[in-house]
Amino acid sequence: MEVKIGVQDARSEVSLESSQAPDVVIAAVEKAIADGGLLTLVDDRGRTVIVPASKIAYVEIGAASSRRVGFGS
Repeated sequence: MEVKIGVQDARSEVSLESSQAPDVVIAAVEKAIADGGLLTLVDDRGRTVIVPASKIAYVEIGAASSRRVGFGS
């Protein structure tokens, strides 16, 4: 699934593909915000993304997007 995290005072959002279930990601976001700590997620490539909970503007969780190739719509 695709996870997009809006970060305050940043021009672009953090985007990653994760094989974690949406419920797991939601629980991690809620815990980080409640504790005032860090949101830590691991993407499909094994990279770790860490965002301070106090800087999270929004989190968007959706289906994995397929990559388009070419110029057609």
